[in-house]
Amino acid sequence: MNVSSTSTRAADVIQVPEYFYAVDINYLTHMIADMLGRLISHNDLIPLTPSNLTRFHSRTPPNISLSDYLRRIVKYTSVEKSCLLILLIYIDRVCELHPHFTISSLTVHRFLITAVTVSSKALCDSYCTNSHYAKVGGISTQEINALELEFLSLIDWHLSSTGLILQQYYANLVEQHPCYKRIISDETRESFEKSIHKKRRRSSGGIPEDEQKNGKNILDTIELEEEHTKRHFDTLLGDDTIPYIA
Repeated sequence: MNVSSTSTRAADVIQVPEYFYAVDINYLTHMIADMLGRLISHNDLIPLTPSNLTRFHSRTPPNISLSDYLRRIVKYTSVEKSCLLILLIYIDRVCELHPHFTISSLTVHRFLITAVTVSSKALCDSYCTNSHYAKVGGISTQEINALELEFLSLIDWHLSSTGLILQQYYANLVEQHPCYKRIISDETRESFEKSIHKKRRRSSGGIPEDEQKNGKNILDTIELEEEHTKRHFDTLLGDDTIPYIA
């Protein structure tokens, strides 16, 4: 029974590209919606007080689900993958600057449409008008204008990100989702193996073998993946076919 269910789960796992710019935007939307759903389930347990109320709060949760709302935004705004992925970075930045701010069922819809509006303007050469974003989000143009100013104030106008940081968020997003697995290219694997081998040779003297095989190797792998990713994105800076690699 367990073997059969495990095999079924393994068969259902979807393989996605190594890098975020190559992933199908529908898969990315699904992963982000699921992650936000888990976050909301946790944050909805936090009592709401007058001091926690923001311009992003609704009186009651909107009738449209988070997943459907995010798919609607993607469909009707032609949002770039980088603009979609950076929403997670924006959430972390806002919550770091304002610990009492929470993404909940009362705030997530307004936050998402505002964040997409802002990220598209910050990262893309072309984007929609505020009236269009408002129509897609189900709010008035006047409200999206006010939300945009509030958002910029909350995040202290820190709207950009590097390709490396976006990639790290993407890798973590895939790793946390049971239905997706990131494909690591043979080139990347070989690069890791060669670099790790060189590091072991340089630092093996006087260090217990079990210590080398545990924490240090994990840190080495993380560091090497970051170095490899940085080199990869550096080679893409002049590629106009890939939107927003900074």
